[in-house]
Amino acid sequence: MRYNAHLLICLCAIAHGTHYSRNGAAVGKFFGKWFAFSHVAAGFIAVLVGYSSSAAIVFQAAHAAGASPAEIASWLWALGLGMGVSCIGLSLWSRSPILTAWSTPGAALLATSLVGVPMAQALGAFMFASLLIALVGFTGWFERLMQYVPKSLAAAMLGGILLRFGLELFVQLPKQPVLVASMLIVFLLTRRLLPRYAVAITFVAGLCVAGMQNVLQFDTLHLDLAQPIFVMPVFSLPTMLGVGLPLFIVTMTSQNVPGMAVLRANGYATPASPLVGSTGLLGVILAPFGGFSFNLAAITAAICMSKDADADPTQRYHAAIWAGVFYLITGLLGGAVASLFGAIPHALVLAIAGLALLGTIGNSLAGALAHETERDAALITFLVTASGLVLFGIGSAFWGLVFGLVTAGIGRKQ
Repeated sequence: MRYNAHLLICLCAIAHGTHYSRNGAAVGKFFGKWFAFSHVAAGFIAVLVGYSSSAAIVFQAAHAAGASPAEIASWLWALGLGMGVSCIGLSLWSRSPILTAWSTPGAALLATSLVGVPMAQALGAFMFASLLIALVGFTGWFERLMQYVPKSLAAAMLGGILLRFGLELFVQLPKQPVLVASMLIVFLLTRRLLPRYAVAITFVAGLCVAGMQNVLQFDTLHLDLAQPIFVMPVFSLPTMLGVGLPLFIVTMTSQNVPGMAVLRANGYATPASPLVGSTGLLGVILAPFGGFSFNLAAITAAICMSKDADADPTQRYHAAIWAGVFYLITGLLGGAVASLFGAIPHALVLAIAGLALLGTIGNSLAGALAHETERDAALITFLVTASGLVLFGIGSAFWGLVFGLVTAGIGRKQ
């Protein structure tokens, strides 16, 4: 009897141990899946690059509309909330790394076209442009357009968009030789030894070097929560046609087309209609708070779609989810965002962006030149996109695609 009791105790202990072991393994798997360092780092760097490269243009657009500091904070709140919700929601829904952004060319357009326009009319134009984006997205018109874009041309356009970021790495080298050279050396070493964490380690190394050079200005940081301010939109026909319609065209051609090209170039067949339509619907909801436009991201999306984010393409959507989390945080902090990104040297941001996109640029060029019959069209697309050509207020990504399609059409007729 005593032997049986001991045996029963041992069996229970083994059973409990197995139970706890399984629970521990499950917890470890959960944290490894959702809190992987490479996912968090890729998401953070995508947001860092997105804000630091164009936040100043958003401030200019808000100032042009006569926004007060509180209203500017509300704009940042609306933009952060919209990008955060859409990144998280669309990535979970599609299981693809869907990154959204504000329309940077749109912000540049607003910085010049909103001068003298009352705030309420400006918000009405924002809502009108977003309504058009939602209409084009949900009706499937945008999806049908993208079916006519060959993959080689999409890859060439992506390469042209990202080229300046790769070049900027070496433009900054003579300006900040110690900082940029250190980051480049660390990246090349970790790329071989710890490829999954190469970008994150390089960013930390850059911060350390910048700290030793006393160029970090964290003493200027201040944390302020943004308060959303609702302004009733006023729909003025001249403002809708003069501001809203150009904002719609610029956002669709310069942002959503490259955004879908990035997805396609990286092998993701996610339907375009719900993505574009959802960003337009978010713009309609958040326009009264200053959310002037939302669209698919291209440059920052490429960071979350690279091998540095995850070697497994099916798991890279976690990086986009983390980008959404950081977007939500930046939106809530509102006024503190400008001081945060102002504290980090501009050369560091440009260098980490160039390094993070290095692999994507190489893959894009390889994909663009893979098919000999489409090589001329791909080269034209790449060169026009990289040139920065602007015609009729529309950016080079759109014109690169147009010139490439025309070249491909001429090639087929011969």
